[in-house]
Amino acid sequence: MPALLCLENPLLDVQAFGNQELLQKYGLKANDAILAETSHQGLFEDLINNFAAGTTAGGGAQNTARGAQYILPSDSVVYLGCVGDDTYADTLRESCQKAGVRAEYLVDQAHPTGRCGIVITDKNRSLCTELGAANHYKLEHLKRPEIWSLVESSEIYFVGGYHLTVCPEAALALAEEAAAKNKIYVMSLSAPFIPIAFKDALDKTEPYWDYLVGNESEALTWAQSHGSEVISPICQRRMQADLG
Repeated sequence: MPALLCLENPLLDVQAFGNQELLQKYGLKANDAILAETSHQGLFEDLINNFAAGTTAGGGAQNTARGAQYILPSDSVVYLGCVGDDTYADTLRESCQKAGVRAEYLVDQAHPTGRCGIVITDKNRSLCTELGAANHYKLEHLKRPEIWSLVESSEIYFVGGYHLTVCPEAALALAEEAAAKNKIYVMSLSAPFIPIAFKDALDKTEPYWDYLVGNESEALTWAQSHGSEVISPICQRRMQADLG
């Protein structure tokens, strides 16, 4: 019986050490997270061909699922998301299987598995995500009897904020189930743009939050989206304490 169910966007990470010229070439900030646009299409091949990029299973909630399973008893974690019918998806399945995570992917025949370009400079990471198939997750998959039974048997739901760009209905369905069955609902802000660009979808889940996960820049944009330009000293001290 799973203890934790995670929902978000499964991605193949394409990661490399870059430089300021690479960031400028694609209009990227040194420490940021964005969705890929037409201007970013060459980034992934550039990283692989010119910067010796490595590839690994990624996506915030998928990484959370693998990390959680590492410290939990066997068969404790389920992960949901949408992938393509390709070798990238096979890589993600193998990674989850190796970690002991039960991956229940919706397979989209029309779109490739999503990927995330990661440019590391100094102590910074710039994330540029091409969602691909991950952008086509459907509530119907979550509601399938064999999937919903996993929802019902799990005690904690973790939803990555990036999924609000894809299928907010699924995020809300888990929130409502958590409230109805007195389970724990965890929302991750995931990126600074989520509280602003997807404010309405995020706000609909807010009444159900037991825990909200985010870093300082994400917390600040959430505050700004609700009419505040500052984070209270209490919150700042708490975040600093959590970061050590």
